[in-house]
Amino acid sequence: MEPAVETSGLTKHYGSLTAVDKLDLKVEQNTIHGFLGPNGAGKTTTIKILVGLLKPDGGTVTVLGQELGWDKPDVRSRIGYMPELPKLPKHLKGTELLDIYGRMCGMTKEERKKQIPKLLDMVGLRERESDLIGKYSKGMQQRLGMAQALLNEPELVILDEPSIGLDPVGMVEVREMMKEMSKEGVTVFLSSHLLHEVQQVCTHVTIINKGVALASGTLKEISAKISGPVTIEAEVDKISKTVIKKVKELPFVADVSEDGEKLLVELKTRDDVRSQVSQAITAGGGIVISMNLKGESLEDVFMDLLAKHKERRL
Repeated sequence: MEPAVETSGLTKHYGSLTAVDKLDLKVEQNTIHGFLGPNGAGKTTTIKILVGLLKPDGGTVTVLGQELGWDKPDVRSRIGYMPELPKLPKHLKGTELLDIYGRMCGMTKEERKKQIPKLLDMVGLRERESDLIGKYSKGMQQRLGMAQALLNEPELVILDEPSIGLDPVGMVEVREMMKEMSKEGVTVFLSSHLLHEVQQVCTHVTIINKGVALASGTLKEISAKISGPVTIEAEVDKISKTVIKKVKELPFVADVSEDGEKLLVELKTRDDVRSQVSQAITAGGGIVISMNLKGESLEDVFMDLLAKHKERRL
């Protein structure tokens, strides 16, 4: 199966600034692929190249099996795109905007009549469909932007910071929408600075800095790139010598220490062994209240890779 997106040596300059530096990127079909990097990393520039809003200065871009060109509207018509903080005309109603976009996409009246209510239901705006967009909150405008990105039933959806302006409930809803899109065979490529959100929804991740790809792969492959041990932080009721002894007996445990009501378990492995540690704590008479992994979160990987990249550039 061909990748949904593939770039080779992709480069973009703004005067003396290199925004994208020989970027090699591969987004497999039917995945939810997170595109991460600090401000100024080149994420939005890359996205604008993928959707045909910017022309690269070097390299190649293949989208949905075709090399992207500015004379190939048929390729772009198979892509849904939501920019960061979409600027929507305030004098239009939600349904009017989607109807205009639908006509621009070449949808028939019947197709628009069927698709628009369905999308408004999906993004939770059906009851506000006749309100002027100027009366929408930022979160509601973000939802409407998501609806327009899905209007033409695209094979690839590119989302630039889709969770900006949303409350926690809205973030969960957007996350579930992306998962549902993926189940229906749509490839989702999203740029985000919310690492926890990306870790909740994405199957694959690419991390870039200064236009350079630092790592790319599945979440498990990315986590393996971080140096240092993984520690399980377990909040335990009734920590005792027996509990500590039982946990230390596990073959993959390097060390165990106490921090108040927390048990810190340093591991020799990067495998998820929380269930075995929990069983050992219970066998020793302890009660597990909560348990977290430290040292393998996406944020840990992100910060570790950025620090290493900075050292190499010095």
